[in-house]
Formats: sequence, C-alpha cells, structure tokens
Amino acid sequence: MPEDKETISFDLKNLSTSLSILLVGIMVSLALFFGLRSSGSSGEVSGTAGAPPSQPIIPQAPQEQPSPQTAKTSIDDDPILGDEETATVAIIEFSDYECPFCKRFADETLPRIKKNYIDTGKAVLVFRDLPLPFHNPAAEREAIAAECAREQGGDSNYFEYHDEVFETTTGNGQGIDIDGLAEIAEEIGLDGNKLKICLEEENFKDEVKKDAEDAAKAGISGTPGFVVGKLAADGVIEGILVVGAHVFQNAIEQQLN
Repeated sequence: MPEDKETISFDLKNLSTSLSILLVGIMVSLALFFGLRSSGSSGEVSGTAGAPPSQPIIPQAPQEQPSPQTAKTSIDDDPILGDEETATVAIIEFSDYECPFCKRFADETLPRIKKNYIDTGKAVLVFRDLPLPFHNPAAEREAIAAECAREQGGDSNYFEYHDEVFETTTGNGQGIDIDGLAEIAEEIGLDGNKLKICLEEENFKDEVKKDAEDAAKAGISGTPGFVVGKLAADGVIEGILVVGAHVFQNAIEQQLN
C-alpha cells in the first residue's frame, strides 16, 4: 500500500493529567499513525472539495460507528519501556521487526508517545513479538536476537537494540543476517559473539512463539497491533484493541463522556 508522506503532528500541551485524558492522547497519537497508514497517495480528496463544481452536493446522513473493540492480554515477561511505579496506562504492542508499518511506528510515532507519556512517567510500552510467517525467517531471527540482547543488558539495552534493528533493516522479510545482528549488539556495548551463540541456539524461540499465541488470543493477527488499557498490578491488561483509525473516534468519545 502506498504510504502518505504527510508529517504526523499533534498538540498535547493542554491535556490534563487525568487517566481518561491520558488515554485519549495516546489513542490520538496512534490514530494518526493508523490514519496515515490507511490513506493512499493517489491524490484523491474527500468531502466537498473533490466534487466537480457542476454537480450538486448531496448531504450524507451520519453513519453510526462501531463500538471500540476490547481485548485482554498481559505484560507477560516482556521488555518494558517506562516506569511501572508511576505509570497508570500500559500500551501493549505486538510487532514484527520486518513489518514496514511497524518500522514506521517505531521511527515516527513511538518517539512522540515516548516524549509525552513514557518519559513523563504516565505510561509504559511493552513490546511483544508477532513475526508474521511471510516475513520469516528474518522476522523471527531478529525477534530472538533482540531477546538475546535483553539477556545481556536488560530492558534498556533491549530497546536500544530494538531501535537499531528497525533503523537497519529494509523490511519486508529482507532482514539482517547473523553477523549483522552481532554487529548491532557490539555497537550498543554488548558481546556480539555471545549474541551469535544465543541466536544460533534459538534460546528464545519458545518465548517468541508464546507472544504470537497471546496476540491471537487477544484478537490480533496483523502488525502492529495494540492493547491500550489501565496498568494493573497483576500485569493483566484489559483495554481497547487498536486495529485501525475508525476505532479511535469511538474510543475518544468514550473517554470524554
């Protein structure tokens, strides 16, 4: 699908710190991402601007929007970006390192969510793996490599590695070979040889598989997929299943009312 190059922008300065407004802000950020994902680059204009002057404009009755879908999943034992002690919201992301839209989210949208919500202690992001079959073996290999990096350096190094993999890969299953994945480890101060051994032994293959199974249970079959909800002490997250821009209109209205 062609990608719209329009810059994502949003104004969050006037949001209150209440949980309801926080959720709205996060969902707006994700909605912008999915809205750009859904739009084409054919130059078509919606609404009255695209109608020829010679044709009358016929008002359209507003259509009822579907209610937002909800889902339940968990943090599991996956890497967490942010402070669990202060956060009230959890964003569970199921992602594929070879998915172009996941790369776009990581490059363009995540930095804004991180700045406004994660770095301010309001939310955490949990990264869970969902390598799609048609992106394998590259997607699974990169998911395992990232877990190997986490084994050496914890969550902080995991997300450094996460960022570098998305920056380096061309996506769509082209992938990064084992030597390249070891080099990324060394670039962030980890032991590249140790990562290669971990990767070759597929130490975290079952962990990646479990993430994919949990995604299916939550109703997520494509990437990136999100469950956004209140952060619970037991790690179980019940919230809104984000599958496209249309979900957010109802989700925002729900939070405002």
